[in-house]
Amino acid sequence: MTVTWPDHLLTIDDWAALPEDTRFRIEVVEGVLVVAPRPMSFHQRAVTRLSYLINEQLPQPYSALSEVDVVVEERPLTVRAPDVIVTTTALADTNPARFAAADVLLALEVLSEGSVRTDRVMKFAEYAEAGIDQYWIVDLDAPVSLTAFRLVDGAYENSGEFTGEAALPFDEVTLSLDLEALTTSRAQRP
Repeated sequence: MTVTWPDHLLTIDDWAALPEDTRFRIEVVEGVLVVAPRPMSFHQRAVTRLSYLINEQLPQPYSALSEVDVVVEERPLTVRAPDVIVTTTALADTNPARFAAADVLLALEVLSEGSVRTDRVMKFAEYAEAGIDQYWIVDLDAPVSLTAFRLVDGAYENSGEFTGEAALPFDEVTLSLDLEALTTSRAQRP
């Protein structure tokens, strides 16, 4: 089967009509399709563990999900696929095809080769403009680190930089993450 890609700025209907392709990571930025290779093993391992660990520690009203589509802006269309998001369990349980940025309480990106500028500059600005309250960036280069940002008056402010054992506030709980264990062959144990 031959797939033809759009030759115009995408709308939400165009995005929804695209064929599913698991070989690539596909996003839309201001109507333009952006295609990148899937991240490597350490990135995938870290995303899987972060999603699981965050989800296990969240109070019941919240859920962590990995690699879901988030509509950051409808006109021009910008759709991102953060590595992990936190949203409400009530919304996640409706099994939506995509989430609106207004439904995302936390977006988390794990840096990988080719995504550093996008995650630190473009998504940083897009997520803040869309009103996503918290944005966390994980850097897997030794020592593994996490930088947390909180939205204050429409802009992100650094709310902490962590290595090793991290204790991160979210809502009324503190999430504990062993950052060094994110890429090891055996996951951290609670």
